[in-house]
This record gives sequence, structure tokens and C-alpha cells, in this order.
Amino acid sequence: MATLAPTVKAPTRPRGTVRPLSRWAAVALLFLGALLTVAPFYFMFVFATHTRAEIFQIPPPTWFGEAAGRNYDSLLERLPFWRNLWNSLYLALMSTVTTLFFCSLAGFAFAMYNFRFREGLFGVVLATLLIPSALNIVPFALIMQALGWINTPRALWVPGMASAFGIFLMRQYIGSAIPKELVEAARIDGASEFGIYRKIILPLCGPALATLGLVTFVNSWNSFVGPLIIFRTAETYTAPLALRSLQGIANTDWGALMCGVALTVLPLLIVFVFFSRQLIEGLTSGSLKG
Repeated sequence: MATLAPTVKAPTRPRGTVRPLSRWAAVALLFLGALLTVAPFYFMFVFATHTRAEIFQIPPPTWFGEAAGRNYDSLLERLPFWRNLWNSLYLALMSTVTTLFFCSLAGFAFAMYNFRFREGLFGVVLATLLIPSALNIVPFALIMQALGWINTPRALWVPGMASAFGIFLMRQYIGSAIPKELVEAARIDGASEFGIYRKIILPLCGPALATLGLVTFVNSWNSFVGPLIIFRTAETYTAPLALRSLQGIANTDWGALMCGVALTVLPLLIVFVFFSRQLIEGLTSGSLKG
């Protein structure tokens, strides 16, 4: 009687392992994506140190030049640039602080209180996100003119103190990350409602507050349409609006313009470097809860 030879199974690759070729392909793809992301910023800083003629030569310069001081002087001759940069910083800080305060208050109320028409009111807040921003331009201009807020900074940060996106973000985070039993225990201990908000809600909402603060700061810093409607003089311009005024049909000083753009983008890069970790935590915290 013939005997059957024992079958030998081929070694199987453990689950979760990646083939070396696939791993190197993924690394190369990520490196290419990072290079494409960093390249515009690199050339922005490079062009800020070259004259207009050097920028448009073929091939364009790929290393830093010697015209940085000249471009900086030309920028200050054409614009009160540091005043414009301060205007952007003031608007961004006021928008960020007020948005964090009012949106966290509203998110706390929607997440922890049961009141009449709560769901309907929250639905109305979300419905405002569906309205295209272009439809608000004319009503916004007319309202600000009626209030006498034209050419004043408060016209840009007061209307946006309680944004629909901020309320939604804070409500979802507070409702998922903070148990209601903790709030009830604080009430039993005699804590006031504002004391609960200040001593319990805010310390536990760090990632969400960092995310909302960073998004609000960047959006306010980069805002163009709002300042274009409100501000009428060069001294009240924000940095993006002031830099746009440098552009002409044929006589644009691109060296000075790139110098101004580099100085305007630099604070955003610094803010992102310090708060990128909190931003990622705030965006992913809700997805980690089952």
C-alpha cells in the first residue's frame, strides 16, 4: 500500500506586514507629496530675495539672492505694511478669542441641556452652513453700512463670534467626550452653571478648542472678501488686501510682493508648527470613540 508524503504548507506572511517593495513605494509617494507641498513655500521665500527681472528669467532662480533688502524697502515705500500686518493680527486674535468663547458656550448648552426646541434650533444652526457665502455679501455690506461700521475692524469679527461650524464642532466634542454624570455630580456639589463650564468643560475640551482656534485664526488671517467690502483706506487694510493693492496690469514689483507674501505667511507657519499636534488630536478624537 502506497504511503502519502506529508504536505508542507508554504510559509504565510503574518497579517499586518508590508512587502519591502510596497513599503518603499509608499515612502517614495509620501516623499513626493511632501516635496510638492513644500515647493511653493520654498520658491516664495527664494523669489522674495530676487528682483523682478531675475524672477522671470528662464530658468528661474532656485536659490536665495541678494535683493531681499531692496524688496523690503520697496514694500515699505508702497505700503504701511507693518500696520497692515497688525490689522490682520488684531482681527485674527479677536475672531479667535470670541469664537472660542461663544461657540464653546453654545456647544455646552446644546450638549448638556434638555430644553424645548433644542433639536430644531440646532438644525437651524446647521442649515446656515448650506447657504453659499456669496449670497451674504450684499446683505452684509448693507447691514454694516446701516450700523456705521464701514472702515472699522469690529465689522469683521463681531458678526462671526458664534459660527455654525464652531457650535457644531464643540457640541459634538462635548457630547462625546464629557459624560453628563460628571456635570450632574458638579451640580450636586453646588457648582454654578458657569463654574461648571469654566472649571470642567473648558479644561476637558483642549483638543477641540485648539482645532477651532487654529481654523478660525487661519481663516481670519487669510480673509479677503470681508476686508475688501469694509475697509476703504490703506491704513485699515489687512495684509492680504494690502498685498493685492500692489498688483497692477504691467508694473507689478514682484520682488516686493513676494517679500510681503513671505512675511505674511511666516506667522501662519509658526502657529501651525506649535499647534499642529492639537489640531490632529481634535480632528481624530471623535473617530476613536466607539
